[in-house]
Amino acid sequence: MFKLLTTEGRARRGIFKTVHGDVQTPVFMNVGTSAAIKGAVSSLDLKEIGCQVELSNTYHLHVRPSDDLIRDMGGLHKFMNWDRPILTDSGGFQVFSLASLRKITEEGVSFQSHVDGRRIFMGPEESMQIQSNLASTIAMAFDECIENPSPYDYVKKSCDRTYRWLERCKAEMERLNSLPETINKKQMLFGINQGGTYEDLRIEHMDKIAALDLDGYAIGGLAVGESAEEMYRIIDAVEPHMPKDKPRYLMGVGTPQNILEAVERGVDFFDCVITSRNARHANLFTDVGVLNLNNNKFARDDRPLQEGCQCPACKNYSRAYIRHLIKAKEMLGMRLCVLHNLYFYNDLMAKIRAAIETGGFARMKAEMLPRLNRRV
Repeated sequence: MFKLLTTEGRARRGIFKTVHGDVQTPVFMNVGTSAAIKGAVSSLDLKEIGCQVELSNTYHLHVRPSDDLIRDMGGLHKFMNWDRPILTDSGGFQVFSLASLRKITEEGVSFQSHVDGRRIFMGPEESMQIQSNLASTIAMAFDECIENPSPYDYVKKSCDRTYRWLERCKAEMERLNSLPETINKKQMLFGINQGGTYEDLRIEHMDKIAALDLDGYAIGGLAVGESAEEMYRIIDAVEPHMPKDKPRYLMGVGTPQNILEAVERGVDFFDCVITSRNARHANLFTDVGVLNLNNNKFARDDRPLQEGCQCPACKNYSRAYIRHLIKAKEMLGMRLCVLHNLYFYNDLMAKIRAAIETGGFARMKAEMLPRLNRRV
């Protein structure tokens, strides 16, 4: 399913074949938590801006509108009119970050919904069943997300429990994929490496989950408060233990700088809400730095957000006009900003892939990093 085409150092250029189409890697997945990108961006827009994989959230869709409803509507692809790959995260992070009054046991987690307060139980089997109802291309294993830093002894116990949960996820997915009523019988499973900021626990856990021969592997529990240097240190420790013939996914990351650094360390998949979240506040990524469109100096600026950019916003509108829309609280302003940021990320990944193919990635990274840190 995953073919490594070429490498430059540890940076990898590959292709991941799925039932919903091929994914060219490295890739940034556009985050549509509740089956939509925040900022009035449609699935048709996603194709125009070069999105390869859409990411939705198991917890949010289970709570609203319910995975049963989406199953009855033909699955998530049909529900949101998207025919390319979809990754659904397991809901683990949201259970531990959004839910209140949660209780962790060996069976799973009982918690209170942040939407209506009702009690919900989610364990490995429940997470797999929900994701099977959603019929996503890639399902993420159910894991425990811990804070950084956390006590070593607790992290060790959590890793052991997450491994046992992963074994149950794998067994349940195999069962669900064999059922005649299952919508996507070729749903894939990615395991998640945990271990906090402890290198020995990360390596031990990665070695154990790699032995399960899953469809892909993620590094979870990072970008949750630790420094970028700590994150890179953990990637450096874990990467040699990740299977070479499977895709690697760094969850919840990140800035363009983070992506360049992680690609250099052998990561293939990325996602982050920063693209649309920043855009909704008029903070825009460009190849010459970060632009805050709220600044008064752009009020009469007739240039596009980024010179030469081919996104729908830059091809048709000026900084001055989009700034006016933002200040007037017109939804179009937010939408154009989101389209630009998503296009920037998808285009960045295309440039990274091309650079690895020609052996120019190290040079590209060295040239881009100083510019990306600038304020326009």
